[in-house]
Parts: sequence; C-alpha cells; structure tokens
Amino acid sequence: MPNARAEAVAAVVDRLGHRFADPALLERALTHSSVGEGADKAAGKPARHNERLEFLGDRVLGLLVADRLHRDFAEADEGELSSRLHALVDKHACGRVGERLGVGAAMRLSPGETKTGGRRKEGVVADAVEALLAAVWLDGGIEAARKVFDRAWAEELASPAPRTLNNPKSALQEWSQGQGRPLPVYRVVGQTGSDHAPTFTVEVSIPDVEPLTAQGRSRQDAEKAAATALLKREGVI
Repeated sequence: MPNARAEAVAAVVDRLGHRFADPALLERALTHSSVGEGADKAAGKPARHNERLEFLGDRVLGLLVADRLHRDFAEADEGELSSRLHALVDKHACGRVGERLGVGAAMRLSPGETKTGGRRKEGVVADAVEALLAAVWLDGGIEAARKVFDRAWAEELASPAPRTLNNPKSALQEWSQGQGRPLPVYRVVGQTGSDHAPTFTVEVSIPDVEPLTAQGRSRQDAEKAAATALLKREGVI
C-alpha cells in the first residue's frame, strides 16, 4: 500500500471513529470493482471488491436512518419520515459523507478508473461509503455501525428537513409536462416481506430522465416516495 494511500486510509479510519479488528474488511470496502475483477473471475475466486458490501451497507444505512428518525421525530407521519429518510440515504447524501470522510483518496481503483476521475465520482464514493458502513457492521456489530453513522452523518442530520408535498405524483406530473415530456410511468419492480406487512419497490421513469426506485409499505406509498425522490434529485424541491 503506497504511503500516500496509507495515510488517506488512516485518515478515513480516524474520521469514522472505528478501529477495525479485521482490517481486510476495511480494505475490501475501499476496493472498487475495477480492481482485479477479471483475475478473480478467471481464477474462480469470490470477488474481493466492495460491491457485496455496498449491497449490505445500503440496507444497514436504511435501518439506521429509519431507527434514528423514528426516535427523533415521534410525532411525524409516515410521509414526513419517508421524505427525510430518502434525503439521508440517497447517493447525493452518501457522496457528501464520503467527501467529508476523504474516501476518494483512500480507495483502490484501477489505473483506468483513476484516469477518468473515479476518486471524484459521486457514485463511486457513495458506494464505498455504504460498503464502509457494512464493513463496520460486520466488524463490530450494530452499535459500532450506529456510532459511525451518528458521527459521519451528523451534518446531514442537522440539515433542514426536505420540503414535503401533499401530492408528489401530481407535482412530478406537472414538472414533467412543463419540461415537454410525457407523463411519469410507475412500475413495481419488487415486493418483499409477508402478505400482512409487504414492502413494495417502485420505479418511476420519464423519457430522457434517469429512472429512480423507492420503497413503501404499499404500492401507493412507494409511488409517492419515488416521485418525491425524483423531484428532489432533479432540484425541483
């Protein structure tokens, strides 16, 4: 590990406030899929990059945010909680957290990804942040992950609450038409949980706009959450 990167990794650890019992988890969380993926597959070995950790970290982050909001906003309804949750777990928020942690400088990237500015790409950094949270979870358990979340997301948690809308689907429809585009299309892309307590994942798509997915306890709630998240991502609210 080059000295410059070693220093960057040490700085990330200091800012996280968690000392890893298993440093390999930290290294994997900071390793982009562009590093050695082909060699791993050719050798029949499990991938040693951070995509699996990112998958887990996305769920860990959602749980920690939901728990924090449930405790901090005892009088808020589900719509307000969902709006706040999406603002704290989206890629923009994770990217900002990663920038404050100095994640970009600490990552392992292929030469090609480095040349194309991978250390500054919001998506690359955001995925690594989620992977780091999963690594802490696996290394130290839920309380360790909670402490890192409270510390790393402190600035995001202190930000003003996002504007809420009574009818986000109508607002998205008006915005889309105002841009000269067709009406938004909503599609259920997943359903988990029991029949009594399902969770729906809905994708909202508009031509020439990157699709976005969101979750809710009903299809209607998921569609509202997706509309709200898309309006926020596009800077409408």
